[in-house]
Amino acid sequence: MNVAHQEPPIDPDQKVSPPRLRRAVAASALGNATEWFDYGVYAYVATEIGRNFFPGEYSTLGALLVFAVSFILRPLGGIVWGPLGDRLGRSRILATTIILMCGATFLVGVLPDHDTIGIWAPILLVLLRVVQGFSTGGEYGGAATFMAEYAPDRKRGFWGSFLEFGTLAGFTAAVVVVYVVNLVVGDAAMADWGWRIPFLLSLPLGGIGLYLRLKMDDTPVFRERDRSAESGGALALRALVVQYRKPVLQLFGLVIALNIINYTLLAYMPTYLQDTIGLTSSDTDLLVIIGQVAMMVAIPFAGALSDRIGRKPCWWISLVGIFVLAIPMFLLMAQGLVPAIIGFTVLGLVYVLQLGTISATFPAMFPTQVRYSGMAISYNVATAAFGGTALAVNEALIGVTGNNLVPAFSMMLSCVVGMIALYFVVETRGASLHGRDIPGAAAEVPGRMAPAGSA
Repeated sequence: MNVAHQEPPIDPDQKVSPPRLRRAVAASALGNATEWFDYGVYAYVATEIGRNFFPGEYSTLGALLVFAVSFILRPLGGIVWGPLGDRLGRSRILATTIILMCGATFLVGVLPDHDTIGIWAPILLVLLRVVQGFSTGGEYGGAATFMAEYAPDRKRGFWGSFLEFGTLAGFTAAVVVVYVVNLVVGDAAMADWGWRIPFLLSLPLGGIGLYLRLKMDDTPVFRERDRSAESGGALALRALVVQYRKPVLQLFGLVIALNIINYTLLAYMPTYLQDTIGLTSSDTDLLVIIGQVAMMVAIPFAGALSDRIGRKPCWWISLVGIFVLAIPMFLLMAQGLVPAIIGFTVLGLVYVLQLGTISATFPAMFPTQVRYSGMAISYNVATAAFGGTALAVNEALIGVTGNNLVPAFSMMLSCVVGMIALYFVVETRGASLHGRDIPGAAAEVPGRMAPAGSA
């Protein structure tokens, strides 16, 4: 169905054509994949980056501290990009963030090292990570909002799941690319210059994402809001703080659970298994690839399931499941490579019921005029506080207590926090994202029972 840009307001029940919907999904998911490709590559070549930019006894620590810089800047990016996305449009901001994000990632790959330009090498590296973190602060919230507002109301879970497919695809691609480059060039060349190659690949990847985003009109939901009276985008941040504190706190609690589980399982696990049961780097690469591919296959099914039974039941199953299974699966993983693959994959598949539904769940917690702001700010503040610190906290607590089950305990505690927040969240399965009210909270969805209120 073709919609002219100067026509009367868009019918909330209109259907976006399948080709247009697929382009919107691809434009959102590819940017998210690029973001996680960068994080994955940096994490996997942190040792090489440390040797080239922070020579000395604490080279790896220096590289990891720079890695943390991007998390610190994400909330600031959310505060800046979120209100701009609510005022100027989702597509404009997403085009800007992918340019900054991919440009900064590419430049890391061509940055002169410490031997060439001295102290300026680490300074420039920090600046590039600042740009990357700042742009990422607007990327995820905008991409999730963009995808959710394009998707049909009754299939928002299914289509939204592909954003997280992009997350895992980017992280998995990073593991595979680093592994292949290391295999081809050898350890010596990898330490010298081979580590740069994965960063250079972000430019063509981001270029494709930028092309898709520039070809897309803004979402029907945003264009409807933009024509309405009292378009409050310029005051989105103030409205978010004054009027929508409750969904902000609810989202904050869910993101704590989501991110502690995510970074413990996907980012910390290779280091943990190498330290605790002596797996080799190649073994942990294999484990992560197998587990994440299984999760990628399952993600669309998780999204589709949330369209059938609701977002909250999927989250309840995941949170309770991980709480119950965390200790048994960590004990299983301590038995060797094959048991570790099984334990990791089981936890990953249970976690998918959260991961595969967040792009449908989170944007629907806010009305249109503050949706981008609410997503970007709440998500990134919680991620900076509890996601970026998960690796260091787990490692430090294991060192202090000597208990190798600390990561399982941290995941269980995060599940409790998530359950408390989830209790108060409104069910939004099938609810329209149009209008100035929180979806699912004010009225029944046409043609079906009203979404559940606070559970």
